[in-house]
Amino acid sequence: MTPRTPDELSRIAYLGPRGTFCQMALVAWAGDRVVEQVPHPSVPAALGALRTGQADAAMVPIENSVEGGVSATLDALASGDPLVIIGEVLVPITFVLCAPEGMPLSRVRAVGTHSHAWAQVRGWMAAHLPEATYVPTLSTAGAAEDLAGGAGTVYDAAVCAPVAAANVGLAVLAHDIGDTRTAVTRFALVTRPGTLPEPTGADKTTVVLYQKTDRAGGLVELLEQFAVRGVNMTRLESRPTGEAMGSYCFSIDFEGHVRDARVGETLMSLKRVCADVRYLGSYPRADGVATHARPGTSDLDFAHAQAWLDRLRA
Repeated sequence: MTPRTPDELSRIAYLGPRGTFCQMALVAWAGDRVVEQVPHPSVPAALGALRTGQADAAMVPIENSVEGGVSATLDALASGDPLVIIGEVLVPITFVLCAPEGMPLSRVRAVGTHSHAWAQVRGWMAAHLPEATYVPTLSTAGAAEDLAGGAGTVYDAAVCAPVAAANVGLAVLAHDIGDTRTAVTRFALVTRPGTLPEPTGADKTTVVLYQKTDRAGGLVELLEQFAVRGVNMTRLESRPTGEAMGSYCFSIDFEGHVRDARVGETLMSLKRVCADVRYLGSYPRADGVATHARPGTSDLDFAHAQAWLDRLRA
């Protein structure tokens, strides 16, 4: 497959339909770039389009500041043909409760939305619609779109982004209903393996680790590989492998770039002690926070240590 740089990406899949927070992330990433935005009904479908060559990249949600990792994305990246993350976007999350014109708040008996959105508005719902039933949908914008369509919809209102309600002509019953006003969702721009983004000094790397055996101290052994080299983890989650009850892999984000000496040493050590290491890319951090190596773990420190060892062997 042809390696691609961000400027060469012309067709990008995303979790649709139009009006999702995922599309907002894609628009924010694209900026002045002209790209074809192709909505898909689910994260696996968007990544599937990428894997089969129907898209050059895919924008998918990977982590939420309230609910943590997005399991559909983590699982889809942990299996199947290899994919890599080349960028990320942070989107502040604001929800509205919307319904067809003429539907008052007092008559809402069921609310449709995505599970991650529902988790972020449960407090508001308990206070204002305690009797309302939750109906899960594939996306927040999909909930609004289906509600506007009317046919076969089993809920009276939807939770979505303001733009999604406006796109399909729904009336807003309540604004800014999120329980956490600082909620943010992190989206990942994913491509097939190719050109590696250059280090920026403010980078992040993502991997999935598989243990050789389930034993006491096994996770500690994995975490030690990061600690002794001064590599700071920013996310750690376990996900079932599906092979058997109690069989888990670990999805991890950490500071640094694969070209950094301490990161390279960490990856080599993990490859030595793990059954498998799935490298999911090194990419610029969306928040631009620079990574600072602690004393003894900079590239220069590793270079001096390697030169010393070379002299001993000579």
